[in-house]
Amino acid sequence: MKVLLCDDHAVVRAGLLALLGSEPDIEVVGEAGTGEEAVAAAAKLRPDVVLMDLQLGPGIDGVEATRRIAGTGVRVLVLTTYDTDADITRAIAAGATGYLLKAERPEELFAAIRAAAQGRTALSPPVASRVMERMRGTGRPSLTDRELDILAQLSRGLGNREIARALFISEATVKTHLGRIYEKLGVETRAGAVAEGKERRLLP
Repeated sequence: MKVLLCDDHAVVRAGLLALLGSEPDIEVVGEAGTGEEAVAAAAKLRPDVVLMDLQLGPGIDGVEATRRIAGTGVRVLVLTTYDTDADITRAIAAGATGYLLKAERPEELFAAIRAAAQGRTALSPPVASRVMERMRGTGRPSLTDRELDILAQLSRGLGNREIARALFISEATVKTHLGRIYEKLGVETRAGAVAEGKERRLLP
């Protein structure tokens, strides 16, 4: 299986390169330090799996790189330290075949790469648990990207006018979104929304 590594930390890439080198059926065919490099390398090398970090340096992030690469038919396995609902949702929506945390044991990583290469979903146990919790949860719809943006501004203690300025929208639009956020989170106050957002790990 041909694997392309994408992580903005050279030390992490070196560690992965050494780790994967111990597996006879896995070959690292390239490395990338940015989202743009990963997209270009994936198009040129056509690996079976791209190991993609979410938080990259300047330029497009791991989610956008995943969207572009997955759109060409190449499978992407996210390998990150972030396990918030927002990150998981964005990555899977972008087309990621799997979502693995860097804290997993090497054996889990090898198994996830093999699964991803075969088109099977590979999720870290904590991530799988979070996905199941959401599916078995209250049944309330998830927050949109704009609603997540507003929730993040709420957590900073900003008022409606300040949020409107920060996001370049009207105060009326902010109020409309707040109403939807309250309804989806099952709360009635700004403080309640922030508390519930933290509980659901929707906030960075």
